[in-house]
Amino acid sequence: MAQLLSTTCTIRTPDRRTSFRNPQYTSLSFAGSQCMPKSFVKQSRKRSVIFWKSNISAIATPVKKPELQNKSSERSSRRPKRAMVIGGDGYCGWATALHLSNKGYEVAIVDNLVRRLFDDQLGISSLTPISSIQDRLRCWKQLTGKTISLFVGDICDFEFLSEAFKAFEPEAVVHFGEQRSAPYSMIDRGRAVYTQHNNVIGTLNVLFAMKEYAPECHLVKLGTMGEYGTPNIDIEEGYITITHNGRTDTLPFPKQASSFYHLSKVHDSNNIAFTCKAWGLSATDLNQGVVYGVRTEETAMHEDLVNRFDYDAVYGTALNRFCVQAAVGHPLTVYGKGGQTRGYLDIRDTVQCVEIAIANPASPGEFRVFNQFTEQFSVNELAEAVTKAGEKLGLEVRTISVPNPRVEAEEHYYNAKHTKLIELGLKPHLLSDSLLDSLLIFAMKFSDRVDKEQIMPTVSWKKIGVKPRTVVAEATR
Repeated sequence: MAQLLSTTCTIRTPDRRTSFRNPQYTSLSFAGSQCMPKSFVKQSRKRSVIFWKSNISAIATPVKKPELQNKSSERSSRRPKRAMVIGGDGYCGWATALHLSNKGYEVAIVDNLVRRLFDDQLGISSLTPISSIQDRLRCWKQLTGKTISLFVGDICDFEFLSEAFKAFEPEAVVHFGEQRSAPYSMIDRGRAVYTQHNNVIGTLNVLFAMKEYAPECHLVKLGTMGEYGTPNIDIEEGYITITHNGRTDTLPFPKQASSFYHLSKVHDSNNIAFTCKAWGLSATDLNQGVVYGVRTEETAMHEDLVNRFDYDAVYGTALNRFCVQAAVGHPLTVYGKGGQTRGYLDIRDTVQCVEIAIANPASPGEFRVFNQFTEQFSVNELAEAVTKAGEKLGLEVRTISVPNPRVEAEEHYYNAKHTKLIELGLKPHLLSDSLLDSLLIFAMKFSDRVDKEQIMPTVSWKKIGVKPRTVVAEATR
């Protein structure tokens, strides 16, 4: 059974050093755990991490919210929508959950908290110290008076997910709950299998839960621009009209995924499109570019609300990594020729785009695709911008070219359309000198937390093998 937790619960958190012997506790129990790499169940050198399938790692007395007890009552037209944020403890999910709550939505977070475990097993950590999910939600309640409900469990466990759906009755589901790192999916066979199992099966379970318990719910799914690859034609938003041998049709834009992670996203898109057609579900696929930044209006309200900031070579994104490298005097690591061009956006635009998608839902039976980014940059252009910004702050910044661990074109054509969200009201936060200054100053503030051993890439697309890699306290990508 899903454990519904509100921030008004009475919680007794066990001492982290306690050795649990209760049979309800397991070392990372997943549905389909046969797909979990053996190295996942080893204890971290930092601390023991205990996780169990459908319950939060605390002893909690659930407090039922009045509105959940009276489910048969008519919902007022003035009542905020119920938005379930799957993966709400992660980088994009946490910022989105707070933003939606602040905008008047009734929010529930569904998360298995496994992203925190990955930090321990990879020997990495966020640049920013991040509070526990319980402390985060208590702080939000104290500051705003708003309650965000919490369901801790694995969406690959359909029984858990079903109970969460029945308890919360979502009107919109925002799905961030996937293993999101391409390098992570390329570490070894076990992590490649885990990524595809977790992402594809988890999304399938969400679709079945919607069909069974919330058929009128709108799915807002985080996709990725990486599904498209780097074709030598303009990238359209999801669909392309083709004339071939005298006949014309509008078809899904061709996909050229470049990692086992990106391939899982392609599978997700196909499954969602099919269920919209077959079952009449409504869904919006947000093919997101590379996100940068850390602060939103809500996460800046208190230190316990601060978002994670990944700078390592597994989970860190390009601009965030460059800013941290500049702050600690490490050369900016450009992979190969540096001509790799992608779409980028500020984390503040991520939460804005999700809100826009919820407020303007797809029609029943419609699978809608938006390309979610605001600007395009090459890696070299980002390095140049960070160098100039760093020099203004008195930093000595230099760039080095390192062998590219990925299999990708390093010089290519890239022009992706991204007009649909703008037409619906997106007000972009474009990359500016002042924003770069603030990111560098932020990185300098926490520079004592930087582990330089985590900067250089060691995960190779070509050298991935079947033997599990133990990567605790080892630089990886």
